[in-house]
Amino acid sequence: MRKGENIYKRKDGRWEGRFIKDRTTDKRIIYGYVYGKNYSEVKEKLSIKKAQYIASNKNITSFSGTLEEWLNYWLEILMKNKIKASSYSNYKGKIDKYILPYLGKTTLRDLKTEHIESFINDLNTMNLANSTIRSIIAILKSSLKKAVYDEKIYSDPCTKIVLPTIQKPEIAALTVHAQKSLERIVLQQNECSGEIIALYTGMRIGEISGLKWSDIDMEKNIIHVRRTISRIPSTTINGKTEIIIDTPKTKSSLRVIPLAVNLKEYLLKWKKCAISEYVINCRGSFTEPRIINYRFKKNVKTARLGSIHFHMLRHTFATRCVEEGIDIATLSKILGHSSIKMTLDTYTDSLWENRKAAISVIDKRLSIHS
Repeated sequence: MRKGENIYKRKDGRWEGRFIKDRTTDKRIIYGYVYGKNYSEVKEKLSIKKAQYIASNKNITSFSGTLEEWLNYWLEILMKNKIKASSYSNYKGKIDKYILPYLGKTTLRDLKTEHIESFINDLNTMNLANSTIRSIIAILKSSLKKAVYDEKIYSDPCTKIVLPTIQKPEIAALTVHAQKSLERIVLQQNECSGEIIALYTGMRIGEISGLKWSDIDMEKNIIHVRRTISRIPSTTINGKTEIIIDTPKTKSSLRVIPLAVNLKEYLLKWKKCAISEYVINCRGSFTEPRIINYRFKKNVKTARLGSIHFHMLRHTFATRCVEEGIDIATLSKILGHSSIKMTLDTYTDSLWENRKAAISVIDKRLSIHS
């Protein structure tokens, strides 16, 4: 049981408090501990120890500026050259839009847990998704963790923050009939289709946008996922966007996908008349995701499939794989997920039919009629 910051009730009935006792030369924390018969006793002892540490430790240089000044330093000086342009744009956008208007003028050393809790309550009134709120607070947490590590502040006010849980999104996939309807439309067109690639590789729209013919090894029958193209908010001109070409965000997204026979035949047909190094081309260059999505929406309308989004094609690929009994570890690698757990969590409902079928096979062994 825990009550208060770094104060716990032990199994033997006593209370235990943990405090920063010292730091190693590489800034790793060395903890000290105090014990007492109750929470209040430990809290008092802990306050004394913390005060002694601050008084005796000359390395702590309290940052006297505002949270806005610290976030600017953290993002522009410490983080900008370590993260991808898309991540930088995401961080800056959330900092400028949400964090600074509410907390920016607060002095960093005066920032308290209750300020952040109030901030979260304010975010909840904006009808933001829980995942968005969590990502905003994650940015704030990361910056404050660095402030503690660099000894600009003594403790992290985010430590005790409880974030809203993320509801598992409902994963929608096309039915086999709907998939065939869409395929009939795009296969009649006089251009290589991003939809076909998505439906038979599970690649993301940005990965398809960045796919070059040189990424496809027709001899070894493999597709290398090496880059992604995306349009992000400009970090220099308000209201504008810019296109970036970069490697995928995670190591697991940099992957190799088997090239199936029919898809290979389809791609070879278009490679013969290719006018660009990019598989999906627009005027001799790459086709950005926005244009791919525009073409997709037109095809969806022609196929009369209602309101669906391009990412649903990736879900459709995964669902077809599950229906065909492909093992989850293999599917996870193909999709570029960071873990098998992520794949399991995403496609639990699709796997449910397989589980029922497996139980039915075993059930046949049970005979209740003699």
